Amino acid sequence: MATPETPATPTENHETVPKSEMIHEHSHEMVPENEMTHEQGHEMVPENEMTHEQSHEMVPENEMIHEHNHEMVPEHEMTHEHNHEMVPEHEMMHEHNHEMVPEHEMTHEHHHEMVPEHEMAHEHHLVHGNEIVPSNEMVPDDELIPLNEMVLAEPQPNYIETPPNNLETQPSKRRKKKSIVWEHFTIENMGGGTRRAQCKQCKQSFAYSTGSKVAGTSHLKRHIAKGTCPVVLRNQQNNNQLSPYSTPSKVSGYGGSTDPPKRRYRTASAPYLAFDPDRCRQEISRMIIMHDYPLHMVEHSGFLAFVQNLQPRFDMVSFNTVQGDCVATYLREKQAIQKVIEGVPGRICLTLDMWSSCYTVGYVFITGQYIDSDWKIHRKILNIIMEPYPDSDTAFSHAVAACLSDWSMEGKLFSVTINQLLGDSAVDNLRALLSVKNPLVLNGQLLVASCLARTLSSIAQGAFKFLHGTVKKIRDSVKYVKTSESHEEKFIELKQQLQVPSTKTLALDDQTQWNTTYEMLLAASELKEVFSCLDTSDPDYKDAPSMEDWKQVEVLCNYLKILFDTANLLTAPTIPTTNTFFHEAWKIQLELARAAANEDPSISSLTKTMQEEFDKYWKSCCLILAIAVVMDPRFKMKLVEFSFTKIYGEEAATYVKIVEEGIHELFLEYVALPLPLTPTYAEEVNGGVLKQENGGAGEAGLTDFDAYIMETTSQQSRSELDQYLEESLLPRVHEFDVVGWWKLNRMKYPTLSKMARDILSVPVSTVTADSVFSTVGKEMDRYRCSLRPETVEALICAKDWLQNASVNTSLHAPIKMEVPI
Repeated sequence: MATPETPATPTENHETVPKSEMIHEHSHEMVPENEMTHEQGHEMVPENEMTHEQSHEMVPENEMIHEHNHEMVPEHEMTHEHNHEMVPEHEMMHEHNHEMVPEHEMTHEHHHEMVPEHEMAHEHHLVHGNEIVPSNEMVPDDELIPLNEMVLAEPQPNYIETPPNNLETQPSKRRKKKSIVWEHFTIENMGGGTRRAQCKQCKQSFAYSTGSKVAGTSHLKRHIAKGTCPVVLRNQQNNNQLSPYSTPSKVSGYGGSTDPPKRRYRTASAPYLAFDPDRCRQEISRMIIMHDYPLHMVEHSGFLAFVQNLQPRFDMVSFNTVQGDCVATYLREKQAIQKVIEGVPGRICLTLDMWSSCYTVGYVFITGQYIDSDWKIHRKILNIIMEPYPDSDTAFSHAVAACLSDWSMEGKLFSVTINQLLGDSAVDNLRALLSVKNPLVLNGQLLVASCLARTLSSIAQGAFKFLHGTVKKIRDSVKYVKTSESHEEKFIELKQQLQVPSTKTLALDDQTQWNTTYEMLLAASELKEVFSCLDTSDPDYKDAPSMEDWKQVEVLCNYLKILFDTANLLTAPTIPTTNTFFHEAWKIQLELARAAANEDPSISSLTKTMQEEFDKYWKSCCLILAIAVVMDPRFKMKLVEFSFTKIYGEEAATYVKIVEEGIHELFLEYVALPLPLTPTYAEEVNGGVLKQENGGAGEAGLTDFDAYIMETTSQQSRSELDQYLEESLLPRVHEFDVVGWWKLNRMKYPTLSKMARDILSVPVSTVTADSVFSTVGKEMDRYRCSLRPETVEALICAKDWLQNASVNTSLHAPIKMEVPI
């Protein structure tokens, strides 16, 4: 439709333009003579016209060209592109988003921000405070900001449906403000028709309107979204929260949705975060610690280039600096662990694991295991002690002494578990040291124990060595099948023809992990018929195992299965309690003893060496494992009596008596020698009964009464153990939480529960879950050996503490059950 001032449109859509307009050089569009040139786009823009960002068509103030039919529309009849609704003159239509924009706002070409008409700035204009100032106005130089350094927030379009109004009259009711910016600002009337916007956070005041001129909201959005507001900036830095304009990245109305467009709030692309070089240094040190990166990586050219491009303002740290940062991280975490250790209500158990190195020095890994005041079991690496002479008799005693001194644990040590059998001199040195700084438990019988994982690995490795020839034949047969695709296809086809029911899959073993060798032998044994037929059908397959070889493999797998099942318990994600392993240990001892006495020489000769080696472990750990299972209310002394009868026969009563005497003696020690009264322990001792009120002259006269209470309580406590043992056994349930049971019954058995807590926290293994099946000792890598021992300790301990800070290593939640008290 053409306006009265516009002639009819000729053919080929060439529109007639008034004389005052001229043709643009490239687009052939008509441009008024009073146009002004945009410096970058070289487009002629009339003073009273707006340039569309993408089409670059010139539109007079009183006309807008419809995108599809190119009809001229009078200024008072602006037609919406889709619904052809009439729009008032003070609103204009965005071509793509179909958003209604007031006439006093214009679209920034690049950022699509709405800028008030009187804030349109030339490229060389400057910014003073929150306002754009023409270059010809006088403003102090130190307050001027180049426009190209301004950080502009994205616009916030509003979808407002406004009915057509009379062009000569203003609407009687002001539009409701829908911009999200008004959630952070309030409008104040200053008088004389002037209004200002005040930030709710920092109370700063900004220009908003003077008479009929409105300043717009762009500068208000910048104040909130770009971190200009000091209160918002401080909150973002403290809480690392998104800016007030943050919304999900997927906006309604896009992505192919058929729903009508909805109101969308503009967002800042990312929250404003101030650059903090100290925080960057901390994160570099944490990265190195958590991922075992070499400290020298901060001097590698590739890493330097990456950081420089990522953040040029960051001054890269040197090796010495990052080493200091890592040690600082370790010390900071150690302070928190120190408070935890000090607050442990019971005793602490230690494990010692000696690592070798290429420089003939050793590193003793000392790990502490304990049950906290919430009755959750924990394990933490406490120290890495370098020992110049790892084979000496004083190596372990020196490491333990250093640990006790470092963590102030004198008097709180309960047991020590070592990854290797010690000589008599080494054991004597260790017990002599501990007797000085720690009260001996059962005359030191619980202070030295062997590592179950190392014992099982040693036994399995010895069995493979005993049947070395047979194991090699099986390995070569598996290698023949697995290293050739054609051989494997023929093997599978033959298995299907023979209808062998086995679901096992052949796989070559890793000889440093004995479980892989066991699984290889087990799978091959179940597929022995296929191997036997492969010998006759494939002439290239030679040196097949004989029937005698398969028989030996079958016997070996039967006894290795017992070891394998026990070792698997040590790989559980939760920390198993000590009572769990009495069942496993006595079954291994019984089965190997029977096998060693078997009349079949093929069985007895194979298992005799295995039985002799495990018997050493059984003798050193039998007592503590038996006491631990007595603390399980499902078994108590009954399982000890039953298992010892199976193992020792007529001599079982003698060994049962040793356990009974040991547990009673240990209980009397807990009655006579209570633990140091840490705050948590003192609270449990009082149990809410002996709490005294602060102050009062009569308190000093109650000393004798306190002594009387302790004496009578001790006399009564001596019957706790007998009362516990006389009660009937609890029904056996799967995944029974024995520690949780003692937590529930700590008021009924105040002294016995403390003893049970310490016994159940004794570790039976010194190695981590990934090393349970390892057949080779741990060795410190060459790079870490080149570092100072203090740095090695800081890196390894800090990694363990940082990892466990977010990982729940406790047992299952306590099982709730009604227990009569």
